[in-house]
Amino acid sequence: MPIFLLNDELVFPDVEYATDEGIVAIGGDLRPERLLLGYASGIFPWYSNGEPIIWWSPDPRFVLFPSELKVSRSMRKILRQRVFSITFDKAFEQVIEHCRRIKRKGQRGTWITPEMQKAYIRLHKMGFAHSVEAWKDGELAGGLYGVSLGKVFFGESMFSRVSNASKACLITLVEHLSKQGIELIDSQVYTRHVETLGAREIPRSEYLALLKNLVV
Repeated sequence: MPIFLLNDELVFPDVEYATDEGIVAIGGDLRPERLLLGYASGIFPWYSNGEPIIWWSPDPRFVLFPSELKVSRSMRKILRQRVFSITFDKAFEQVIEHCRRIKRKGQRGTWITPEMQKAYIRLHKMGFAHSVEAWKDGELAGGLYGVSLGKVFFGESMFSRVSNASKACLITLVEHLSKQGIELIDSQVYTRHVETLGAREIPRSEYLALLKNLVV
């Protein structure tokens, strides 16, 4: 199956043309308009240094519905005892930098290239990208960031320097977004870490139907 090469025109091919791995297209740029169009279309960028921009729409899609959030007794205790101080949008640039630098099992490098970093900082300044921070003893212990459109939050990355810090961020975020009317958290691809909180895989067709109604 051919892979589409993007140019300056602000369009994406139909995700039905994606490869079995979920690659929709390569190339293009990370200007805000393209990123936001991508998210609204169920497409996100994911690539490494030295590669062209690769645009993905995997099938199935890994998502968390706020109503299905699962919080263990141990995490409820951590949150109740306020082990971490949780803030929103207080240190976006620090969070994305830590996400870029954190060493992850099975990964030799990072997909958060300098170009990606600049693009999401730009989205943050425009009010579309947001961060959640967990602080302990005045130090940044963990965090996450993502993009918010309509009634969907598209999670991008998270990190922990202290055990359970990123979970505390995600749980707090989901509970906060639920009160704001957000109906879907997109986690893109499977991770055991987020599955323990209630995330599950759904067919891409179902995911795209949800986006059509929730991204306005």
